[in-house]
Amino acid sequence: MNAKWKRLVTAILMMALLLGPIVSMQTPARAADGEDDNTFIVGFDAEFPPYGYKDDNGEYVGFDLDLAQEVCDRNGWTLKKQPIEWNSKDMELNSGSISCIWNGFTMNGREDDYTWTKPYVDNSQVVVVRKDSGITQLSDLSGKVVAVQADSSALAALTGEDASEENKALCETFKDLQQVGDYNSAFMNLESGAVNAICMDIGVANYEIESRGDKFMMLEDRLSSEEYGIGFKKGNTELRDKVQATLLDMLADGTFDEIAEKWGLEGSICLTADDEVQEETEAAHGELPLAGLNLFNRARIRIRGERLGLESVTLSGGRITFLGVDVPKKVAFELKTRYGAVNFPKSRKLSVPYKAG
Repeated sequence: MNAKWKRLVTAILMMALLLGPIVSMQTPARAADGEDDNTFIVGFDAEFPPYGYKDDNGEYVGFDLDLAQEVCDRNGWTLKKQPIEWNSKDMELNSGSISCIWNGFTMNGREDDYTWTKPYVDNSQVVVVRKDSGITQLSDLSGKVVAVQADSSALAALTGEDASEENKALCETFKDLQQVGDYNSAFMNLESGAVNAICMDIGVANYEIESRGDKFMMLEDRLSSEEYGIGFKKGNTELRDKVQATLLDMLADGTFDEIAEKWGLEGSICLTADDEVQEETEAAHGELPLAGLNLFNRARIRIRGERLGLESVTLSGGRITFLGVDVPKKVAFELKTRYGAVNFPKSRKLSVPYKAG
């Protein structure tokens, strides 16, 4: 090799050595760590309004995505909204393709499968039917075709290991239980008469009923109640703690409630800075077994009601009822439980539905 070529090869090698670090810095590291390259990747179902979906402008929007954007803004992260197939969510999370699953993600029954934030939304599984269907109660679903989203909480409430005996018996009366990939398909089938009912999350049900005109209604009976959390890969407590701390800061300064009100979910928020009642109860009686959660939650409402100055708390007719004083909206958030939305009639009464068990 002559001197000219030696000089050329040397120059190329020197350029490679100089540019190598730059290229390396531009290549994302393990993005699912949420911090190595400041990219926080949220895995979500893109057809799950109002939590996450594609709007008429082709943009991904929703309550959970707005929360995630605010969390990223406060931590100096770049948010990447990553639509995923719901059936593949675990593979996406465990492979590092996403940082977390954040999209109306039910904690109940999955407590040991992920590293969770505190619950932030109370949710119930409900049934939606056409207004002209003649179906007014759960027993009317006998002999009917019912749709659920695949791998959803509604499916688990009817057929899962933790499904109640009542729900399993109800499911046995259906003519067919059909699984669909998304709720848009489910509502198209409901409108056409291909199915008679849809079992789904109450937040999504409310959104779909309101956005689709005056065609559908929700049955008063609930299949089950649950809570939403943000699921991280098992053991990823560092990223979970950062997100959790930011959410609590947002709660403290009112930003969390503002985002909830924007999406009409202010009545479903259950995030609290702490849970003094549970800590006090477990300190006195030991850690609560899962079988005692329903009893515990009813006791918790009583205690919180008394602390907030309510004159009496009674249980009747399958409902928890607070009597005696007007309850302002702000106080209502402190009375939220996993058993449904708080309703405020004009009378001096506050009632919270719960699932007896």
